[in-house]
This record gives sequence, structure tokens and C-alpha cells, in this order.
Amino acid sequence: MVADAAAPRDYRSDGEKDMDLKTAPFEDVEGHGDVAPSPAEDAMKLKCSVIFLCFYGFMSSIRPGEPFITPTLLSAEKNFTSGQVTNEITPVLTYSYMGVLVPAFLLTDFLRYKPVLIIQGISQVVIWVLMLLGSTLLHMQLMEFFYGVTMACRVAYSSYIFSLVNPVLYQRVAGYSRSSVLLGVFTSSVLGQLCMSLGDITFYTLDAISLGFVSFGLALAFCLPWPKRSLFFNRIKNQEQKEKGALSELDKMNPKQGGLSSTSRWKDSVFVQMLLEVGNVVKRPSLRLWSLWWVFNSTGYYLVLFYVHILWNSVLPTTNYNGAVEAASTLLSAATSFVAGFAKIRWNVWSELVIGVVTALQAGLLLVMGTTKNIWVCYVSYILFRGFYQFLVPIATFQIASSLNKELCALVFGINTFLGTILKSVISLIFSDKRGLGLDVHAQFHVYFIYFTLLTVVYFIGAGVVLVRHFRAQDREEGAPAGGPPTELSTVPITSKAEPLSISKSAKT
Repeated sequence: MVADAAAPRDYRSDGEKDMDLKTAPFEDVEGHGDVAPSPAEDAMKLKCSVIFLCFYGFMSSIRPGEPFITPTLLSAEKNFTSGQVTNEITPVLTYSYMGVLVPAFLLTDFLRYKPVLIIQGISQVVIWVLMLLGSTLLHMQLMEFFYGVTMACRVAYSSYIFSLVNPVLYQRVAGYSRSSVLLGVFTSSVLGQLCMSLGDITFYTLDAISLGFVSFGLALAFCLPWPKRSLFFNRIKNQEQKEKGALSELDKMNPKQGGLSSTSRWKDSVFVQMLLEVGNVVKRPSLRLWSLWWVFNSTGYYLVLFYVHILWNSVLPTTNYNGAVEAASTLLSAATSFVAGFAKIRWNVWSELVIGVVTALQAGLLLVMGTTKNIWVCYVSYILFRGFYQFLVPIATFQIASSLNKELCALVFGINTFLGTILKSVISLIFSDKRGLGLDVHAQFHVYFIYFTLLTVVYFIGAGVVLVRHFRAQDREEGAPAGGPPTELSTVPITSKAEPLSISKSAKT
């Protein structure tokens, strides 16, 4: 029951360093043509909006009781068994997330972010009210359901930036917002651990403190400015209004032609064209590889996060350093994400091998976690497991985003996340759910070890194929001047043949 700071239970790393920045300036959705404010007023308003958004991200991430939800459920205060928590309560989170993710993604854009953030805040309040007052199995399953709602709604916060700033500033502001969330998660974990270790308070009191923080976060959500634009629906509406206003008298006098145009209008819509362009993504090896990594590796990663607290309680029920471990893993994750930005590697050649090595290390750590009887070994293995995953997140983000404009990029990430959620649900239903095999937590970690081992084998096979092709091609072109692609996470030159995919051009393969 951990809120991870880097992906769907976390905020995924916004390392889009090379998205198409040549987009139209922001427009009023209603198209009233109001006089634009002065540059100084605009700059001050932008600065205040970004600061407030970052403050909201920080405060909404502070939930001191979150690392201790599982110990609370297994304590005498709630008195649930390990089997109930593992096989009946926790699986609801995955199913809820899968069911709510697509509606949340669409409503986020259609309603322009703020209402979805308010829904997220309300769900957070409901979670902690249920933790305080709930006592039955159904209450805790409802709690997990609303947890899935909050996870699905987190896309609204990361997307909100698009509505605040000009695209050329997105990368910088995304860094600010992500840092504020990471700082909030770290502060939350440290505060929770201090309350439990030094304050010697009950789980009930810790839940009450968490309820206070999320209530304040909900109040902040109501105060967020209302964006004037979004990525898909409102842009389409504005575009259609402009096209309608630009109709010539000849078009108005030709109703037959107009009827045909309205019949096929859906084919020309921005959203439908982007859905068609997604098919071109799989034709690019780099986009295909990193999208598959996002789907399969994030699935295993979040399953580990969902069940690791149950594992810790099984290894040593009397030791409770969940908050400290989560704080340490957050710091390491932030550090590895930062280091990844400076990795100078020819990713078109070495991607499969790097992914294979990291996945192999994660598989080894899962084997250690599933078999050790030493809680400190289990803690350290978990911290390293998270750090390895977060090292690849910004690299994957860059590799995907560098060839796409920001609208198509958001759609691809949404599809990848949804496919990963479906896979999580299938695995949970088969191995975790009471209606499936209903494995205990140690057996589940053995399954995760096998899962990551199979991924490792696939990545190493792919790496072997790529390296053989590369060195054969290198031998054939031994005398030719070398002119490889960028060797680090840097902007692709304008003259590059690998132009970003957009809604107006097909992928060049």
C-alpha cells in the first residue's frame, strides 16, 4: 500500500526532453478574443500558478499513515488475517485502477484537469475515513477501490502543466512539479516513521493525522486555477469553431459538399488521427522496445510495491520501519533518476542489454526478498529494487517522447499504462485473488522472480540479435565515416531524419 513517487502508484518521471515544441500558442477555449495581458502580468501569473501547483503537489503527497496501512490492517486495531489482506483486500486495488484509468484519462482532458484533481482529493478523504471508522472486510475493500481511483486520477496532476505554461517551458516546470511530489513523499515517510518510533502513537492517531493532511490537500484543489485549454477535446472544439467561422460563401451555398464534410468529420478529428498514428509507433524499434519495457517491467514493479509490506510483516511482524525504508527508497530513486539523465550510451545499440542487466539484477533481488528471513536484507533489497527501476524510467520517457509530439506522447504513455494495468489485473486474478490460486505472499514473490527472469531472457536474446546485426553492419561499412545517433539524453538535431511523429505526418521508418 505504498504510494510510489515515480509511476502510476507513483508519478512517472517526466523526462520528455525532445517533444515537439512547435505547437500553437495557448488559446481561450471559448474563443472570445479577449485582449491578452501584458508580458509582465503574464509572467507573474505564471510564476504564482506554478508555485501554487508545486505546493499542492507537495501537500497532497503528505500522508504519514500510508506506509503503515498494511501493519494497521494486520494489527489488533483491525484484526484482519494475512490471507484476507493478501488475497481479498489488496487485489481490489488493481481491479479498481484498471476500471477507472481510461475514464479518468479522458475526463481529465475533457473537464480540464481541476475537477479530476478534486475527485482525487475526495477519494483520499474517503480512504482515511474508512481507515479510521471501517472495521469490516467490505470497508477495507472499498478503501482499496478508492485508492485505485486516486491512482488513476494522478494523471491530472502531471498533465496540468500543459495548461499552465508554454511548451518550451514544460520540461523545466515538469521538473519542479516532480521534485515537489518527491519531496512530499519523502517528508510523508519520514513524518510517519517519526510518529511511530518517537511519538509512540497508535495507528488510529496516525490515520487521523493523515486525514487532516488530505483534507487540506482537497481544500487546495478547490483553489487551483481553472485551465483554459487541454490537449485533446477542448483543442478540437476550438479548432472546429475556427473552421466553421472560416467557411466561405461558396461552401455555405453547397449543402451537399457540406453534408459530406460533416459525415466524415470524425475521420479528420485530432484525437482519431492520433489513434491512427499510434500504429506507426510500433514500427520504430526504439519506441517499440521502450513501450514494451514500460508495460511489462512496470507491471512487475507495481505488483512488488503492492505486496511488499505484507512480505515485511510476514518476515518479522514486530519490526516496523516502513516509513524509514520508503524514505530511503525515495531518495535513492531520485538519485538514480538524476544520474540516468547523464548516461552517455548509444541507446540504439545497447538498450536491450542495459534493460536485460537491470532486469536480471531486479530478479535476483526478488529472489532474495522472497527467501530471506532477515528483515534488514529484505529492506535493502527493496530499496535497490526500486532504485534500479527508477534509473530506467527517465531513459524510457526520453526514448519514447523524443520522437513524438506532446499530444501523441501523452496518448502513447496512457496506452502503455493501461496495458500494464490490464496485465497486473490478470496476474493478480490468477495468483493473488482468492478466486484464483490465492498464493501466500512468499509464493507470490517467487512468481515475480520467475516473471522477471523470463523478461531477462527475452531482453538478452534481443540484445544478442541487435549486437550481431550492429557489428556485421559495422564490418561492412568499416571505411565509411561514422555518424551515429545522439549518444546521450539530449535534444535530437533539427536536421535529424527521425522527425517527431505528429498528427499531420506519418512515421518515417
